[in-house]
Amino acid sequence: MDANEFKSAAGSCIISEDVIASIAATAATETAGVAGLAARPADIRGIIAPAGASRSVRILNTENDTVLDVYVTLYQGARIQETALALQQNVKLAVQSMTGKPVTKVNVHV
Repeated sequence: MDANEFKSAAGSCIISEDVIASIAATAATETAGVAGLAARPADIRGIIAPAGASRSVRILNTENDTVLDVYVTLYQGARIQETALALQQNVKLAVQSMTGKPVTKVNVHV
């Protein structure tokens, strides 16, 4: 099975990582205390094909789950722990509800 393919009892669906990154980025920016997205550290994929949301969200897909790394900047005075917890919940809920693919981890990098 391809890393981007998700199988359920009803059938299978291939979801682009760019779509998942876009969903996660939108949910992250809608979280209270988040000023915006930050560029993640460069890797080979990021150098070759830098794109909008995928610059700030790293996705690791396996057959059973999805792990997201989200890079953000916060407003001055925002409580990091509370904002990060709200961001994790918002991103996980958005990705799972829109794709149906289980998200096991959302790592927040401030």
